[in-house]
Amino acid sequence: MRKNIIIACGLLSCVLSLQAQTKDGGIDAQMLQQIQKTGLGTSDRALANAIATNSIDDLAYNFRNSGPVDTYFSVETPKQNIQDQKSSGRCWLFTGLNVLRANFARQHKDTLKVEFSHVYLSFYDQLEKANLMLQGVIDNANKPLDDPRVQFFFKNPISDGGTFCGVSDLVEKYGVVPMEAMKETYSAENTSRMAKIVSSKLREYGLELRKMVAEKKSKAAIKARKTEMLGSIYHILSLSLGEPVKTFSFAFKDKNGKQIGKAKTYTPQQFYKETVGGPLNGTFIMAMNDPRRPYYKT
Repeated sequence: MRKNIIIACGLLSCVLSLQAQTKDGGIDAQMLQQIQKTGLGTSDRALANAIATNSIDDLAYNFRNSGPVDTYFSVETPKQNIQDQKSSGRCWLFTGLNVLRANFARQHKDTLKVEFSHVYLSFYDQLEKANLMLQGVIDNANKPLDDPRVQFFFKNPISDGGTFCGVSDLVEKYGVVPMEAMKETYSAENTSRMAKIVSSKLREYGLELRKMVAEKKSKAAIKARKTEMLGSIYHILSLSLGEPVKTFSFAFKDKNGKQIGKAKTYTPQQFYKETVGGPLNGTFIMAMNDPRRPYYKT
């Protein structure tokens, strides 16, 4: 069941991605700069370090309240480096980046290797999906709450599932970084709790946006409020996944781990051009198997 939901969310993300990237609804450079102002401040460092290496549930645990809780149950139920997505639905992202790093190795006749950061793209994937949900609510705000499209946005505000088209959209827009520049955190590898927190916040925001549309608020006011909401989501993601790096120093290594040349400073977009090259959209054909449908038909 979870697999079907992830596939459905991924397909809908592909279908609706252009809708949320239009002139009025997408995250442009100016909006991203405004959102990034809500990133981590000095006072957040200790909290971010704690969340990066621990379960959110463990950190929120109140020891003083543990005594009165009855925990009794009558029934209890007993050739490149391999990457592990662990307890997350990011198989599409891991396989997509595997394709890109394999292409890089092939272009260099297997003399160089690179491992891309999954959490870097996971961050922007979640931010884009949050925008997709909020913009979808705005675009369908005049429909009743029980409309199937409206219901979908509120039942599935966000997920970590996707397809290769998501990989191509993300890397072309945000670039890529090596794993050394941004490593996995606990919440990146165990996404369920973070997803519940973000989903709850998005539902709250969705109802507020529907109210703004019903009250005939201006498009500018609604967009400004949506940007503020995305700033809050950016802050949550920064605490959980780490704030995305903007520049980093990196030196390539051969397949035996020996450094080749001197380290250089890159931006994510520069590193994308260095390792991936040109655009991905339109250069790959995505083949999928959906067991619910007949073979060789779409």
